[in-house]
Amino acid sequence: MRVVIIGPAYPLRGGLATYNERLARAFREAGDEVHIVTFSLQYPEFLFPGTTQYSSSPAPADLDIEVSINSVNPLSWWRVGQKLRRERPDLVVFRFWLPFMGPALGTIARLVRRNRYTRVVTICDNAIPHEARLGDRPLTQYFLPKNHGFVTMSRAVLADLRRLGLKQPARYEPHPLYDSFGAILPKAEALRHLGLDPQYRYILFFGLIRDYKGLDILLEAFADERLQRLPLKLIVAGEFYKDPTPYEELIREHHLESRLVRATRFIPNEQVPEYFCAADLVVQPYKDATQSGVSQIAYHFERPMLVTDVGGLAELIPHGEVGYVVEPTPQAIADALVDFATHPEKEAVFEAGARHYKQQFSWAEMVKALKAVAQPESKA
Repeated sequence: MRVVIIGPAYPLRGGLATYNERLARAFREAGDEVHIVTFSLQYPEFLFPGTTQYSSSPAPADLDIEVSINSVNPLSWWRVGQKLRRERPDLVVFRFWLPFMGPALGTIARLVRRNRYTRVVTICDNAIPHEARLGDRPLTQYFLPKNHGFVTMSRAVLADLRRLGLKQPARYEPHPLYDSFGAILPKAEALRHLGLDPQYRYILFFGLIRDYKGLDILLEAFADERLQRLPLKLIVAGEFYKDPTPYEELIREHHLESRLVRATRFIPNEQVPEYFCAADLVVQPYKDATQSGVSQIAYHFERPMLVTDVGGLAELIPHGEVGYVVEPTPQAIADALVDFATHPEKEAVFEAGARHYKQQFSWAEMVKALKAVAQPESKA
């Protein structure tokens, strides 16, 4: 089968690019011919809250990546769509995560489908965005109806698709394991690489810092008097995608500076193992969520997790076996952190649970799901 994946990939950086590149390898492992089409411009600079959209790492030599979609240039959409219409791949897989991309992806999908041969499916991260903006609904509706089928990585998004009135075949398939970050490092080695004191235990908040990810809740939880007496530090590893002032005010108010390890910048892929392998517990204190790639990185490195009971997070983290599922409140998070820190034997229990459960998150199953919803007779 000839497959085209349309979405972020090198030279863009970040979780979506890492995912799409790993998906391309999974299709290739299944015997398919794979081509990625990515963005020459993903976001205009005035819409991008970070420092740069581009990777400083070497290009993946094993992948066929075409850089040709400009998200704000309709002529580029037309060119890509017409080219794919003529080339007639068997399957085009879009990645949809933000309504802003609706016009570009919707135009390409419309043009491709005119060949009456290519099947068009989407991995839908969010049908309804976490941070709503004016115009989201029409932008989303311009793209989603032009698909033959959908795969979601949380049941919440699957339900959202149905609420939007979409009748195409759709199925839930859990986010596959992020297994492209290399081997598990010994904790002592990871701590040494990061220059961290091994006398402490470390809680990790990882990823882009946005309102819905709840770092403010975690900071308030970390101010709990019980935690102040324990040899525990919080690593914040990720770039601010919003004004950091409210977080800095919380840090000052609760006198947390000496208990924080700051890495508030984009963490390149080659440094990801150091942060996860140094961590005793990975915390996702989200206020809202669908699925999270952070969980799948933590699973790969067999780290215990604490997640809040929002969206699809609890679907993937069995409470008491891999970690904790709690309400998104400072009190609930603090209680779980105290329990973990005062029962050191639980780390080994949760590690064993992560080692067991991670076997279910398969890239091969994701490839099968995408092919299944693409079939004309699919009942997914």
